[in-house]
Amino acid sequence: MLLTFHEVYWLNLLPLGLLVIGLALFRLDIILLFIVFCTPLSVGLEALEFNLGVHLPTEPLMAGAMLVFLVKVFYDKRYPMDVLKHPLSFAILLNLFWLFLTIFPSELPVVSIKFLVSRLWFVTTFYFMAVLLFKDDRNIERFFWLFIVSLSGVVVYTIINHGLRGFAEKPAHWVMQPFFKDHTSYGAIIAMFIPVVFSFFYNPRFSLNTKIISGFFFVILLAGVILSYTRAAWVSIIGAIAVFYFIKYRVKLWAIFAMAGVGLFILLNFQTQIIQKLEKNKQDSSNNLSEHVESISNVATDASNLERLNRWNSALKMWMERPIFGHGPGTYSFLYAPYQHSSQLTIISTNFGDGGNAHSEYFGPLAEAGVLGLLTFLVIIFFIYYKGIRLYQALEPGRMRLTVMAVIMGLTTYLIHGVLNNFLDTDKASVPFWGFAAILVAIEVYHSKPSEELNRQ
Repeated sequence: MLLTFHEVYWLNLLPLGLLVIGLALFRLDIILLFIVFCTPLSVGLEALEFNLGVHLPTEPLMAGAMLVFLVKVFYDKRYPMDVLKHPLSFAILLNLFWLFLTIFPSELPVVSIKFLVSRLWFVTTFYFMAVLLFKDDRNIERFFWLFIVSLSGVVVYTIINHGLRGFAEKPAHWVMQPFFKDHTSYGAIIAMFIPVVFSFFYNPRFSLNTKIISGFFFVILLAGVILSYTRAAWVSIIGAIAVFYFIKYRVKLWAIFAMAGVGLFILLNFQTQIIQKLEKNKQDSSNNLSEHVESISNVATDASNLERLNRWNSALKMWMERPIFGHGPGTYSFLYAPYQHSSQLTIISTNFGDGGNAHSEYFGPLAEAGVLGLLTFLVIIFFIYYKGIRLYQALEPGRMRLTVMAVIMGLTTYLIHGVLNNFLDTDKASVPFWGFAAILVAIEVYHSKPSEELNRQ
């Protein structure tokens, strides 16, 4: 009453705070699922005019859940060894360990520490904790549905905002705010869940009514990704479909390498002609969808494409200066300005280098954590596919096999999109990315043949 009299109302949050603390101590599974639902709806503090790169309410909840989980693990001295011994877990821990080492020579140690801490709460909650959550296979479907329902709400909000502006291309870059920073991250996350929703049509556990509802959400997400004008998201879905056929028809690894080798041979021997052809493409981003697709290969006048080349060249120069340890995790966006060449600047470049990150999940780690930063991330990708594909082939046709394929395709959309953008430092991408990886491990360890039998195949 005294606080209310003095117009201090924060004490009204006390019951909610006590509820969260109670759930964290006794029902961490509910906390994790609540975070999943909140992730598409979370808002960054920078959008609220605070000078902190933290998203509410997800990241504080992740940090708290991580602390409770770590205390429990150290107190009980127990965590499933089948999970820890899994090659994907080992690859993730190796990557985290290297990021930790690169903090010491970092040019901006405080930035690097903050980056590592945020990566820790992403990985701890939605990989190591999520694997245990998915021990109950019903939580896999809950994870999917909670994210999809919440994301669909954001898509509907975005489409309405976009419609009020005539579905023009320029407003498509920002109408999803404050939930997503721009259309690229928005399109990338929608693309991750399109294979998942599509798989619901074939899920034998779902009734006809559930499949009709799934069709409703599929239409919403498909409309969202088309109207996002995110060219990389469109390309990533096509790439995921290609991966589906490679896996389904058991295309041999040597054949994939042979196709890649032929492509590389053509690229190296005809690079001059290819570049000349690309430079003739003057089609910029457009309201017309066909013209917008055509602009994907425009490296002559399209500012978005040219700026990516500028960021990648800056990242390579940063890496060549410090090839082993890099400049420090999370530092690219603060340090890339001097590495820009005047001939590569675009109308959206800034001399101060305050335009964001490296626009690549591969060039970014290379510049920030050196060659091992990139290699350890590539090892994670390798085991996602290596173990995921073997798991798919080992499972009997049915719901779990369908889930494995949907997850692999969803991860593929992000990893293809990651050539052109990087979002793993945000909750929007990290929750589904690490969550999907956890689903693959949980299905192998808890919902299929024993891991030893899979390893012998």
